[in-house]
Amino acid sequence: MPLVRWQPFQEIDSLQREMNRLFDSLALPTEKMGMSIFPPAELHETPDAVILKLEVPGIDSKDLDIQVSADAVAITGERKSQIQTEEKGVTRSEFHYGKFHRVIPLPTRIQNTQVKADYQDGILSLTLPKAEEEKNKVVKVTLN
Repeated sequence: MPLVRWQPFQEIDSLQREMNRLFDSLALPTEKMGMSIFPPAELHETPDAVILKLEVPGIDSKDLDIQVSADAVAITGERKSQIQTEEKGVTRSEFHYGKFHRVIPLPTRIQNTQVKADYQDGILSLTLPKAEEEKNKVVKVTLN
């Protein structure tokens, strides 16, 4: 049996390459399962309305579907892939393409027939006016 010299730095380098390959294969697991990451949201409540903002950059307004009920907002959209090839090799892209669906529960009931929407610079803003009974609701708290 031949004698093999131990080279710890070569083994560490090999281990690092294996770990990098493992993390690269796990980098975007949601895309590999046929889903995409849903857009981040910001919710702000005023005395008269609930303001909901979503980041949806790169999505055309015609590719967004917004459905509002009295207590939730459902948003579906799709960022379509625009794959381009270069003569010198492969183009790297870290953008997320595909469909998304997100349902956001609202903290109070709203008038879903009076919703106003604005889409500008990749930010979808929804103004959701509160239902009249929610505006006038006062709760008395008693101490024991």
